Amino acid sequence: MTDQTYQPTLSQLRAFVAVAEYRHFGTAATRLGVSQPTLSQALASLENGLGLQLIERSTRRVLVTADGKRVLPQAIATLEAADRFVASAAGVGLGGTLRLGIIPTVAPYVLPTLLPELRRRVPALVPHVIEDQTARLLDGLRSGVLDVALLALPADAASLIEIPLYAEEFVLVLPGGHELAGRADLTAANLDALPLLLLDEGHCLREQTLDLCRSGDAQPSTVGDTRAASLSTVVQCVAGDLGVTLIPEMAVAAETSRGTLEIATFASPAPVRTLGLAFRASTARAEDYELLAEIIRDCRPHGGVPTLRARTGAVASAQGV
Repeated sequence: MTDQTYQPTLSQLRAFVAVAEYRHFGTAATRLGVSQPTLSQALASLENGLGLQLIERSTRRVLVTADGKRVLPQAIATLEAADRFVASAAGVGLGGTLRLGIIPTVAPYVLPTLLPELRRRVPALVPHVIEDQTARLLDGLRSGVLDVALLALPADAASLIEIPLYAEEFVLVLPGGHELAGRADLTAANLDALPLLLLDEGHCLREQTLDLCRSGDAQPSTVGDTRAASLSTVVQCVAGDLGVTLIPEMAVAAETSRGTLEIATFASPAPVRTLGLAFRASTARAEDYELLAEIIRDCRPHGGVPTLRARTGAVASAQGV
């Protein structure tokens, strides 16, 4: 039973949140800049004070218990509020640790510009980047493992707030000499019967591509035996004449610079995906994430069109593909 007079320290809460996030005591200690015995002692003191086992330890793995999962969001909210208090006292808006989740079809093209800009504009910020698929990023937000995520909207996730950032068009990538190369008047119907290469299951870009095909009643001949976990691999398969693929506009310059590749674009209104930030509605750092959204908009890749800057209601969304 929890002692109602017990007051955990911020160090104890940070130890718990770090172990829950990394599922490894050594990694968590390194991230916090403390020794592993110090981390273990802080966690043990927290568990003793609460009368709860928060972390299940074994020789092979570290698990968050049911009680740990139940109180983890409150622990994170407490740390966020403390960080916000210190930043406010110092006159700093966006600062402290930020665990930023990003989907794989965005991270390689946004981070080269975003990270230097964050260092320049908010030097007090310490970003930790976690690249993963949408479903796992949303799980991380709900559980408190992540603070905010950059992904395709709408995520349609309860208890999360979405800030639309910008929209970008889809571009068809083709092997050299393809009959569609250079066209700027494509429709979804042009995808019919094409050997379409897709990202592996779980990537939102895969579903957006299939949705586009359905919108034009196109039935591409998807190359089912070829599997890829990154846009780079998919595009190189196109260069090897294994098929064609759709990629977001932000990826075109980086991914088509090698090999003999061609592109084709869609007639207006072109199919687009909308990127945005998602974070917990309960967070104390909503103003920080509004500032982060502005920074991301300012350093968006070429071609991204800014979208609505204000949220509507408790949860705002943007129209995707």
